[in-house]
Amino acid sequence: MKFSTYIVPALVAAAIAAPATAETLRIQNHYAPETESGKQIQQFVDDVTVMSGGDLAIEMFYSSSVVKTVETFDAAATGILDCDMTGGAYQTGKNPAFQFVGDIMGGYDTPWQQYAWLYNGGFEAADALYGQYGMKLIGWSIYGLESFASTKPIRGMADLKDWKFRSPPGLETEIFASLGAKPVVMDFTEIFTALETGIIDGADASGLANNKGMGLYDIAKNANFPGFHSMPSDHLACNKAKWDSLSDQHKRILEVAMQKLSFQIALTFEVKNLEAKAQLEAEGVTISNWSEADRAEFRAAAQAAWQGWAEKTPEARALVDSHMAFLTKLGLVKK
Repeated sequence: MKFSTYIVPALVAAAIAAPATAETLRIQNHYAPETESGKQIQQFVDDVTVMSGGDLAIEMFYSSSVVKTVETFDAAATGILDCDMTGGAYQTGKNPAFQFVGDIMGGYDTPWQQYAWLYNGGFEAADALYGQYGMKLIGWSIYGLESFASTKPIRGMADLKDWKFRSPPGLETEIFASLGAKPVVMDFTEIFTALETGIIDGADASGLANNKGMGLYDIAKNANFPGFHSMPSDHLACNKAKWDSLSDQHKRILEVAMQKLSFQIALTFEVKNLEAKAQLEAEGVTISNWSEADRAEFRAAAQAAWQGWAEKTPEARALVDSHMAFLTKLGLVKK
């Protein structure tokens, strides 16, 4: 029997089995790889590799190592990167509508409610906003409601009076100022020193577990849990031209892997925040759970501020109306 009788079929079979030249996506996120969110993102990369059989690869950049966090969106839109895994709230300077896909403020009580809006009618309006800037929204990840750290009690609405706290700029400062608080816009890196020196009474930093990890409760012995005011969503958004060039299989893999990442992050922080609560209480930190009446009062103030922002652009109006309709459907807003 000829040598080619064995070799040629083997070569053909190997060629069929071998994956095509891998498609590579360059993605930047703002988490360090050793953080819980960073570890979950590493699993996302692995999921995509395994589900694609190795023919869709991701080059993931952590800790905003290519460009600054706020520049990630533009870097993806212009082709320096392929995708952005930070958050829409960084882009409110482009269009105030990004506030309502980045940190809705005073909207939903759980990540699951917020995911439900996105996948039950909200996605179209959100994706239309991204499309105006050459980007395609793929999905969200939400780690849950944020909690305050405070050197003073933060038991309910009455304690907001003259409460000086670190706040991000924009919608949040407007809402809390209207409720009698004194928000101070400062860089995230300045929080610890500002608390230590008494420049501020408290801080809006992150969720309970993350705040504990940063050591904020070593100084600020008061917290609230579960939170009520802020539940930021990180997104996966890709350059539209790059996305359109992918196969339907690769698109579906990315969508499914992102939904798994969303699920895992929400579940992970549900556990970690409860663990942090028990540990902090054992260490003498006072944790307050706001009443339904106080939560409703904050939500009403927040949604009044939404209406002002909705008037800024048609896209903001479309998103605010979409959220209000869904919140009403859930019974979180009364007709």
